[in-house]
Amino acid sequence: MTVLVVYQVIGCVFITYEVITLDQAVTIDTQAILQEKQKSYIYLTPVTKKEHETLGTDADPHECSLWLLLKKTQSTIWTERLQAVQDLAQNHYWQDYQYRTAAQAIDHRTAIGLARTPQVDLRFFLPPPALPEVEDFLIEDGLRQLLASLPQSEVDQCVQYFTSLALRESSQSLASQRGGLWCFGGNGLPYAQSLTTIPSEKVESFCLQALVQHSKVLSHCDHIVANGGLHLLQRVYQLRRDSQKIQRNIVRIIGNLALNESLHTAIVQSGWVSVLAEMVQSPHIMQASHAARALANLDRDAEVQKYQDGVYILNPHCRTNQPIKADVLFVHGLLGAAFKTWRQKDCELTEDEESAGVQEDYTECWPKSWLASDCPNLRILSVEYDTHLSDWRAKCPAENQRKSLAYRSGELLKKLKAAGVGDRPVIWVAHSMGGLLVKKMLLDATKDPELSPLVKNTKGVLFYSVPHYGTFMAEYSVNVRYLLFPSIEVKELCRDSPALRDLNENFISIAKDQEFKVLSFAETQPTSIGPMIKILVVPGQSADLGFGDLIEVNVDHLNICKPEKKDTLLYKRSLQFIRDALGEQTLC
Repeated sequence: MTVLVVYQVIGCVFITYEVITLDQAVTIDTQAILQEKQKSYIYLTPVTKKEHETLGTDADPHECSLWLLLKKTQSTIWTERLQAVQDLAQNHYWQDYQYRTAAQAIDHRTAIGLARTPQVDLRFFLPPPALPEVEDFLIEDGLRQLLASLPQSEVDQCVQYFTSLALRESSQSLASQRGGLWCFGGNGLPYAQSLTTIPSEKVESFCLQALVQHSKVLSHCDHIVANGGLHLLQRVYQLRRDSQKIQRNIVRIIGNLALNESLHTAIVQSGWVSVLAEMVQSPHIMQASHAARALANLDRDAEVQKYQDGVYILNPHCRTNQPIKADVLFVHGLLGAAFKTWRQKDCELTEDEESAGVQEDYTECWPKSWLASDCPNLRILSVEYDTHLSDWRAKCPAENQRKSLAYRSGELLKKLKAAGVGDRPVIWVAHSMGGLLVKKMLLDATKDPELSPLVKNTKGVLFYSVPHYGTFMAEYSVNVRYLLFPSIEVKELCRDSPALRDLNENFISIAKDQEFKVLSFAETQPTSIGPMIKILVVPGQSADLGFGDLIEVNVDHLNICKPEKKDTLLYKRSLQFIRDALGEQTLC
């Protein structure tokens, strides 16, 4: 048997190798070499008990185990490879130098697998490579240069809008230095005389929002990487450690780039795996979920699905031995979001409650904290899409004409198919307008043979104050001054809308035919929509689908989907519905 001797050079990212025979190895004082020269032994074949005894008492069994596991991570047998990564991460008796040696020895596939292992030791990962110092470096300057280098081909109106918005914040002097910045919106954009009135973080956010849009365009991803985008974003990430919002936008871009397998090597080599491994362990659910999505898109060894922009994994964030039996999909409503819609109900605590630490149990996302704990074999996903009450408030004005339910349905169905939704039993959970979108998606899926499994595997739909027959909100939006120009979403919510009536009738027909289980919750408290206006956004008669059960809850429209505690009716009944719809056999 041969032994591979590794000379580890501390502080460098390379190791040299020397092959010696077993006879030579017997005469070596292993511990002395490790202490003096940082030399490690990789046994190329399994070490038997007899061989270990032959090596003498100085041979460290942990050392042997480490290198055997590293060897197994290169196995051609998929199950053995994945098990080796798991065993490597779960052995906590390695010494510090062994972690450093392993970090230099593991390949990209193993590093990604380790990053997706729960509570992995971060010493397994090499830090991001040191970036060259740039004199007088301005983050916004670097971001604008990257934006200006991207192509014009295949650019939709929203990418144009975000790019123009970012570049237009440039100072006049900066523009003259570059000979005038161009952008997708055309020439001659007005430039601000000075950046002193614009917070730098806001300008950087404009640029990052533009890059997010570009990263959704497949042909632009190569250009982002080729023009130094990965290293630039790494620099911005490190410099903006104090801004969770900026860091989330950056990781969102990395998650989009990771959809392209041809870019995986560049992403790993630029140090993003160690960053994502740290971020996925964040106690902040939004941060962890963005990192989990990016890592899942990088992990082609254990994942088949890909998570498009706006589809987030709430559970499981990492690789798991727990078999996934079903999917639960959360769809927010008007002005909602993938995370904030599903937070625990906000409540004001008394001084005694605060001193007692009651707030310590507060969760930013109850599906992640509560549902995942009660039903660990569920994959829990949350989708995000932009909605706006008024055209004046739209993030991208060009999107106003394509935000109908029909457009949103087609867009999300493609993303959900890529994520494998429909391959196993599905439960839909929707708030407000999100429920109308769910009904539309299921109706559209019945017309597409490729999406028929999504309908067949749908076991239940849970509605939180969904305006099946419209809402007073649409009427107020016409009359209230700050909502003078109602968006398409609000127009579609008008009471007694023929479109809503047809949508409802067709959905009930499919629900009966496919034997969907349906539960609807209805609000009974008015919601403040202005300083002097309170209305019942979705009255009980509109929240009643006319099929399935209806439960009225003493909360307003915003809190109908935010249980106050795990032991309240709202959560307990929701949990029971999910369990009943999936059946005990599925959840066991």
